[in-house]
Amino acid sequence: MPELPEIETLRRDLISLGLPGRRITDVRIFWDRSIQSPSPGEFRSLIRGRRVCGIRRRGKYLSIDLDGNLSLVIHFRMTGGLTLSEELAASDPHDRLIFFLDTGSLVFHDTRKFGRMVLTEEPERIFDSLGPEPFDPDLTTELFFSRHASRKRALKALLLDQGFIAGLGNIYADESLFAAGLHPLIPANTLDRPASENLLRCIREVLDRGIRNRGTSLGDGESNFSSSGRYGRNASSLQVFRRTGKPCPRCSAPVERIIVAQRSTHFCPVCQPLLMKAPEHATL
Repeated sequence: MPELPEIETLRRDLISLGLPGRRITDVRIFWDRSIQSPSPGEFRSLIRGRRVCGIRRRGKYLSIDLDGNLSLVIHFRMTGGLTLSEELAASDPHDRLIFFLDTGSLVFHDTRKFGRMVLTEEPERIFDSLGPEPFDPDLTTELFFSRHASRKRALKALLLDQGFIAGLGNIYADESLFAAGLHPLIPANTLDRPASENLLRCIREVLDRGIRNRGTSLGDGESNFSSSGRYGRNASSLQVFRRTGKPCPRCSAPVERIIVAQRSTHFCPVCQPLLMKAPEHATL
C-alpha cells in the first residue's frame, strides 16, 4: 500500500508535469466501484469542465482540488496509481478511470481494484479523522509524547493507526522502530520522554529518506509502486522490512518476523529488545 513517501512523490510529479491548470473535459469509468461517492453518473456530470487548481497530500490521501469548490480525494489502497500522459491514453485492462484533459489524459490504474475516490465539497470531513502530519511543525515532541503517554497499545499498532499519526504504514513503521531501537510490541505508554523524542526524530528521518528516494517499490511488477514511469529507489535502503532471516545491518543477528495488528512486522531481537529499556538515541 502506498504510504506517505509514495503519495508525496506522486503529488510532486503531477505538479512538475503540469497537471495544475488543466481542465477535465470528460471521464471514462471502467470500474464503478472505484468511485465511493457520488454515483458514477453524478461523478461524471460534476467533474466535466472542472479545472485543476492544486494538488495536496494528507496522510495517504491525495486531493486534486478543482474549481467550483470541489476536491477529488483519492485513497490508493494497495495497488492504485495515477499516470499523466500528454496523449490520449489507450485503455489497459487494469485502468479503472481515464480523465480526458484539454491536453492529454490522467489515468487511474488499479490492479486489485481496492482504490477509492470521493468527489466532495468538504474534503476536510475525510481528513478530520486523521492524526497530525509527521512533518507538521505543530507536532512538537511534547505533543507527540502526550498523544501516546496514555495509550497501552503495542507501539507498532499505534503507529499504524492513522488517527494517531497520518501517513505511516507497514514499511515505514517497521523502519522507524528499528531506527529508534524500539521493539514493536512495547506498550506505547511505557516510552519515556527521551525515547519518545527519539522515535519522532526517527520517523521523520525515515520518511524523509523515503521521499528523497522517490518511495519504496518492492519489485518491478505492474502492481508495484511507480510514478512518472519510474519505480521508487528506497527498497535498497530498508534495514529490516521483509528481511526475515537476513543479518541485521547493525549487529548481524537474524531479523525476525511476527504479526502485530494483523500485519507482518520485522525487527531485530538484539537491537530492539522487548524487556530492556530502549536506547535514548539511535542512528539510522
